[in-house]
Amino acid sequence: MGGFYVQNDLGQDSGWASRREGRQVAYRSERVANAMTLVRRSTLIVPANVPRFVEKAHLRAADAVMLDLEDAVPDDEKATARDMAREAIPQVGRGGADVLVRINKPFELAVRDLDAVVCDGLTGIFFPKVESAREVTILDALIAERELKAGIPIGTLQLGLPVESAVGLTNAVSIATASERTVSMTFGSEDVTLELGIEPTAEGKERFYGNARMVMVAAHAGIQAHGRLGNVADYTNLDAWASTIRDAKRFGFKGSTAIHPGQIPILNREFSLDEAEIDYARRVITTYEEAESRGRASTTLDGKMIDIPTAKRARLILMRADAIARKDTAHAGV
Repeated sequence: MGGFYVQNDLGQDSGWASRREGRQVAYRSERVANAMTLVRRSTLIVPANVPRFVEKAHLRAADAVMLDLEDAVPDDEKATARDMAREAIPQVGRGGADVLVRINKPFELAVRDLDAVVCDGLTGIFFPKVESAREVTILDALIAERELKAGIPIGTLQLGLPVESAVGLTNAVSIATASERTVSMTFGSEDVTLELGIEPTAEGKERFYGNARMVMVAAHAGIQAHGRLGNVADYTNLDAWASTIRDAKRFGFKGSTAIHPGQIPILNREFSLDEAEIDYARRVITTYEEAESRGRASTTLDGKMIDIPTAKRARLILMRADAIARKDTAHAGV
């Protein structure tokens, strides 16, 4: 198991110079399109060892439920949480949510966690505190062995990779491209601010570099960036929460985690596309196709230029709108 393309010395790809590089760029474009159809606006984190949270998780309309074996579980409860997570996987997915498990970082615990939770019905693994591409490739191989044992096609389970240290931020590009399983990256500021010896703030200025790097690296790799700009720990202040999520969407994020069910409707709403965005995308495509039929690759709409990149972006928006509609339909069927 390894990276999905080979980088050149600059750590970037080019459509020029070789047929191999051209194929790599085409594959990356396919990943970008696939990333637009991944709908994970909201991921509700649930301690796997707390039955009352697990039992109601499927009713929260979260796009994903993350059974946590890591930070939300004390050391003396790790084994119990591991056993309970396996039983909870089909339960929390009943409402149409993707089912994720956040495993522990220490190797011995990670292996035990994977042994317990890799099964049919699991969507993916959230691997905390990732710091190198080598960790990701080893994890990829460990998951593949367990998929094979469970009778699951190799490559089925996805990876979400939170970067939570200065080392991880430095290695972000190689981390993001180390495995075809990877679908998302997140900046975990809590551990980074601890490392820097500073306090997280509500406005989140200390998160800016890490967040910006995640967005750009994710775009480079053809995956999603998840997160938020502020650091609103007070989940009772939902107005402040909504404001930081609106900013996060404009910044380039496609979703974020939640620690309380009250945050889920806001995440789903703010990371969705409104009717004005969808309608404009449709008009862009119609206008562009009319221009194209006349042998032109650019035109205007509402006083703005419409060209090839604009039309491509509009098609991706409609692709995402369709995917979101399917996810919302799945939630409604609970």
